[in-house]
This record gives sequence, structure tokens and C-alpha cells, in this order.
Amino acid sequence: MTSNIRDTYNLLANTYMNDVDEGSPYNAYYERPAMLAHLPEQLKGKKVLDAGCAAGWYSAELNKRGADVTGIDISPEMIKVSKIRLQNKASFLCHNLEESLPFEDDSFDYIVSSLTLHYLRNWTQPFSEFKRVLKPGGTLLFSVHHPFMDYTKFECQNYFETLLLTETWKKPNVTVDVSFYRRSLQDIVNETTQWFQLDKLIEPRPIDKMKTASESAYEYLMTTPHFLMIKARKAKS
Repeated sequence: MTSNIRDTYNLLANTYMNDVDEGSPYNAYYERPAMLAHLPEQLKGKKVLDAGCAAGWYSAELNKRGADVTGIDISPEMIKVSKIRLQNKASFLCHNLEESLPFEDDSFDYIVSSLTLHYLRNWTQPFSEFKRVLKPGGTLLFSVHHPFMDYTKFECQNYFETLLLTETWKKPNVTVDVSFYRRSLQDIVNETTQWFQLDKLIEPRPIDKMKTASESAYEYLMTTPHFLMIKARKAKS
């Protein structure tokens, strides 16, 4: 699974760098505004880990808010384009979240992980490492596919089964098959609370600009959850 995701995102790197910022309404007007709304406007003096940084969009936004950002991604091509986007304003390294993180204990004030964890079958390793490298009282904010969306879209037979699904993405200049895991809401919450204190469970809705980009998508997202976000904290003691 790890090699498949690395290869897939290597193919998508240039598309993500050049087209995905405004070319994907689900990113630009839905997931990203909701995630950023749950982070402070001012992050000066704060260290943030962008876990699954892709082409560096979140890293750039966090940098604009004053954060000292480190981005990691399994795809060397994504790391390459992230470095181009940020120049020397953030640090980036190619790393697999299924392996131990190359950081000291209590290194980060925030960990942000956008639409990444559903590529991993087992969350024990990344969550244990997230907890280790977060400072006491630090925040983990992550987004994944909403389990209801995947369950209905793919006509799954057993809601409670963690299931590997595959869909075809047609992006500018490339078409790829992408595989990811669908898991139940209780599994998402219970896995999170095994390691962290739950702060908020967020089922976002699109911002008004989505209407202009795609009215049908706006109407769908106003009535049907597509992504799920979890905000959690590491205990202070």
C-alpha cells in the first residue's frame, strides 16, 4: 500500500503544484477553509508539522500565519514541488508516516494532516508518533474521507468493516487509480481518543464561493457530508 501511494502521488505532483489550489472546489472552498478555521490566525513562534504535506499548500498558509513549518510526505516528487513553492520558508523531508518520525519528543505545538490518514490501514504507529512529538497541550487537526460518504458512494455492504477502496481520479494531464481505506466513525473516534483528548468533531460545509465554482457541488455538500475533521489535544500531564 505504501509504495502504491508513493507512486500515485509522484504522478500527481505537478498537477497539485499547478492546478489543485483553485482547480479543485472541494479543496479550495470546502476542506481547506474548514481546516484553517480551526487554527489560530497567528502562529508566530509555534512549530507546526504538516503531516502529508503534498505540494505544500498548507505549509505555505501556515507559514503566512507565522509558523515554523516542517512538512513531510511519502512522495519525493511532492517534497520537490513543496520546496519550490516555499523556497527556504519551511523545511521538508520525504518520510513514511508508518515509520518512526525523525523528531525529538515534544517538538511541535501543532500537527496538521489534511486528507492523508485514510491511506493508512493501521493508525497506531502514526498516532503514537504524533503523540510523542507533540508538546503537552499540543493540537492535532486532521481530515479524512467521511465514512458515510464512502459507504454510500461505493455501496459497501458492511458499514463497520475497514475496507480498501479504489477510485479513478481524472486530473489535468494525468488519470490515476487511487486506493484508500474506509472505516467507521466509531473507529475513527476511538482510535483518536486512545491517544488524544477529543476537542471537536467537524462535519464541514462549503463556503459561499463554492456556489460560483459549482452550484451542484455546493448543494450536495450543504446536505451531505463528504469529509470529516477531528481536532484533538495531547494531555498536558
